[in-house]
Amino acid sequence: MSRPLPRGGLPTRHGVSPSCVGLPAGAWPTFTDFLVERFPAISRATWLQRMAAGLVVDEFGGPVTAERAYTGHMRLYYYRALDTEPRIPFEAAVLFQDAHLVVADKPHFLPVTPSGPYLQETLLVRLKNQLGLDSLIPIHRIDRETAGVVLFSVNPSERDAYQALFRAHAVVKQYQAIAPWRPELRFPLQRRTRIVGDEPFFRQREVAGEPNSDTRIDLLEIVGGRARYLLSPVTGKKHQLRVHMNALGIPILNDRIYPPVAPTPGDDHALPLQLLAQSIAFTDPLTGAPRRFESRLRLLLR
Repeated sequence: MSRPLPRGGLPTRHGVSPSCVGLPAGAWPTFTDFLVERFPAISRATWLQRMAAGLVVDEFGGPVTAERAYTGHMRLYYYRALDTEPRIPFEAAVLFQDAHLVVADKPHFLPVTPSGPYLQETLLVRLKNQLGLDSLIPIHRIDRETAGVVLFSVNPSERDAYQALFRAHAVVKQYQAIAPWRPELRFPLQRRTRIVGDEPFFRQREVAGEPNSDTRIDLLEIVGGRARYLLSPVTGKKHQLRVHMNALGIPILNDRIYPPVAPTPGDDHALPLQLLAQSIAFTDPLTGAPRRFESRLRLLLR
């Protein structure tokens, strides 16, 4: 009897792990019909090309062909492919590597994981190809526009032990940011607010209600009308630091999302967001050793 493949059980392809989609009960004539309806941004012709190339299989490893009848309550695995992909002309550095962890220093503009128009041009895929570690998986993430320290688990089975530290707020994270200086603000200050999703979908906003975000903000130095700030997030809401700084009237330099501008500007590699994940520290849950990793990148104020 055939046994289902483990999740992600197909091999990586050029550093990219297969994607997985669960199949509900339904009356679609073929797998192709379901996939076209489920993923409207991907054309039928694209799915047929992927199937012809053997890039779509069921959970037992069987090929999914163009006319194969639909069956629910199972999973399909498929490899994403992009006709064109924007090149990110900046390289990451490996700060640390052992049997459990890989710690990378991510440049601005490079996504941590594949999404949207980015596949090969992501930190995860670049590291898989560079280090030959197909099982590498991120422990946490930072925004594509943000630079700095990112942790990866070498063994997927160990990732939850590290992520549990984040859930328990047992990880000390420090960021630096360059932003306007407002003399009427008194530092250090603690920003505790409720952050929810906004429109368009990629933006967040503060609303009244029980706080779900918490950031300590310290002033490090002032040059002219700008300052260097030390940001210490207690929680990890999406865009938390950018939202908090903007709400204080000191939006981070070169932030194209906060404050909102319509239409949202595209990337400008000459104007990176001046936000850096400077350091991260914790007690390793597997070895008990104290860990501290610090970015080698710097934000220039002068």
